[in-house]
Amino acid sequence: MATGKHVAYFRVSTVRQGRSGLGLEAQRQSVLDYLNGGRWQLSAEYTEVESGTKSDRPELAKALAACRIYGATLVVAKLDRLSRDAHFLLTLKKEGVRFVIADMPQANELTVDLFAVLAQHERKVISERTKVALAAAKRRGVKLGNPDNLSDKARSAGQRKSAEVRSANADQRAQDLAAVVLPLRERGASLREIMRDLEAQEIPTPRGGRWTAAAVQRLLERLAG
Repeated sequence: MATGKHVAYFRVSTVRQGRSGLGLEAQRQSVLDYLNGGRWQLSAEYTEVESGTKSDRPELAKALAACRIYGATLVVAKLDRLSRDAHFLLTLKKEGVRFVIADMPQANELTVDLFAVLAQHERKVISERTKVALAAAKRRGVKLGNPDNLSDKARSAGQRKSAEVRSANADQRAQDLAAVVLPLRERGASLREIMRDLEAQEIPTPRGGRWTAAAVQRLLERLAG
């Protein structure tokens, strides 16, 4: 049973199908059948007229942005309406976008998680090979350096990487919200007015809390660069 906020994405391959609605009605009905019976909210719908082999799909980009803004789950009628490409599906999970396939609700677990397990296995194999190579080098008398120093360097690099990831996520969140807050600011809305508008639309803060004027100010400053 579906619960929570959802964003629907529909795709047809030809302009003729888009104009006639051929295929769209079936996709929409499939999505509604999946959502039926639960406490759900359809926050937005996006329709793309584009081949599934192309990765540059503006409407899908909008749908993903809406998912991040509203903390919603992307829902599509069939897996091929989204993508058959494993890398693309893994990217969705990496970006933190939840998605569900209406005619195969467990597809997100049976596909993306499977690919993640395979990738994890590959990393484990590489790690084991590295350990074997280091042990062999040590037996040959090769000096491998100061372990404590290497540990400190690795820790420092990890911290920098973590900070870079947080900054990139914050930049992405700000860009997603630009279409919401900038028009309000241009019309002369105050920080508190923008705050109330975001709350009224039930758009969560990056950390999932309530908006404050200070949080809006930080968002505008990040957008200003």
